[in-house]
Amino acid sequence: MTPVADAKLFLEVVGVHKRFTGVHALRGVSLQFERGQIYHLLGENGCGKSTLIKIIAGAQPPDEGYLVVDGKRYDHLTALQALGAGIETVYQDLSLLPNMNVAENIGLTSELAEHDGRLARTFDRKALAETAARALHEVGLPTDADFQATLIEQLPLATRQLVAIARGIASEAQFVIMDEPTTSLTQKEVDNLIRVLNGLRAKGVTVLFVSHKLDECYAIGGEVIIMRDGQKMSQGPIVNYTKAQISELMTGRHLSNERYRDSEPTGDVIFEVERLGRGEQFQDLNFTLRAGEILGITGLLDSGRNELARALAGVSPATSGAVRLRGKTITLRTPSDAIEHRIGYVPEDRLNEGLFLDKPIRENVVTAVIGRLRGRIGQIDRNKTREVAQKTVDDLQIATPDIDKPVQSLSGGNQQRVLIGRWLTIDPAILILHGPTVGVDVGSKDTIYKIMQKLSQQGIGILLISDDLPELLQNCDRILLMKKGRLADQFDARHLAEADLYHALLSEAA
Repeated sequence: MTPVADAKLFLEVVGVHKRFTGVHALRGVSLQFERGQIYHLLGENGCGKSTLIKIIAGAQPPDEGYLVVDGKRYDHLTALQALGAGIETVYQDLSLLPNMNVAENIGLTSELAEHDGRLARTFDRKALAETAARALHEVGLPTDADFQATLIEQLPLATRQLVAIARGIASEAQFVIMDEPTTSLTQKEVDNLIRVLNGLRAKGVTVLFVSHKLDECYAIGGEVIIMRDGQKMSQGPIVNYTKAQISELMTGRHLSNERYRDSEPTGDVIFEVERLGRGEQFQDLNFTLRAGEILGITGLLDSGRNELARALAGVSPATSGAVRLRGKTITLRTPSDAIEHRIGYVPEDRLNEGLFLDKPIRENVVTAVIGRLRGRIGQIDRNKTREVAQKTVDDLQIATPDIDKPVQSLSGGNQQRVLIGRWLTIDPAILILHGPTVGVDVGSKDTIYKIMQKLSQQGIGILLISDDLPELLQNCDRILLMKKGRLADQFDARHLAEADLYHALLSEAA
């Protein structure tokens, strides 16, 4: 075991390489992490961030190089060794057990570390409740017994995200990795998370924060580590970098923050929502959408925006009001109804609600139109299937050598393009994009935004449901603001400042 020369260091990554079939994912990466410091790990999907995280967390071994954790050298750190050394990871997919309750999930890491990877037959319920209450309080969630007893599968995605973060706090970790922790959080919850991070930093905990949201990184402060093509491109205090510099280091090219819209939509009104409601989730919603218009809808988590998206897609149908497509009243009781009326829906949670991760790219693309690809005797025409899938991959610039590879082999940005491509196969009149760039890098965002603009130019009406304010301002013609299940305001996106939209979002008045 090699001692760390500098007592301020908690972790060193030294000359780490990692290779997969045909891919050199990490190329001699060396990093140092001090105690009580926050580091932002930035880079495009596919740059090696996830591989680096997995090596630090003990999920994968390096091919070359080694780690030094709290003075001890490890050529290969196992997951249990990482937990025992105080390294806790909040993965992007959360890694929570849906059939266990909140308190049990929070205590999971400590149990595994303490019992050599095994769970005890019974938890110490009193100690577990006390530990869970402290951690839940830290992240701003309820601490009562009823909430602690709630199954994870019954919670909304944003709440699950906070439970996963609470688990890291409960384990009293010394090094916390947060992989895209704010993907499903509203701005109010993000502000709360920043408070939590500052508390961890004050206790001497090191945080490795992976995010594509640069505004959050600047608000948190600390150091930035920028990666590209498996290599560290730059590292230093984040205040020393502009957004443009970070984007260029990540992508190798200059990206603009200007609006993507260059003209007003002039098409006819093709979609009308009149007095639409669903119980207490949203009520009395009225709005229209023109052909070729991009209409943004935003609001806090309890605003009803997510429930509205699912209602218009036929996933959780409205219980009152009417929807008209080109003047004709339509029924949206099931997703099949939406497909029949050429309404496509890209859900916010692509991993659990959108994609079949272990299935080929080809099958993921054609799912919505599989019935149209049958031959005369009812069997799927494989040639037609391949033709449709390959055209989608080519049109949307999905980076893959083979459409028969599983979709989980793709980066987040390419996965999202597969999901968008699926709905383009139905020749949509309306496309509902619910958080279309959640968990994708700046380069992929740029590509997805350009795809959106091209689709609007083809006359497709787009509903963009998002809490990413720059995304809304760069891409939309109008923005509707929802509060407590109702439409609270409407804005012309061309003449709206981000600060004004942010203020309207957080103000109490509905």
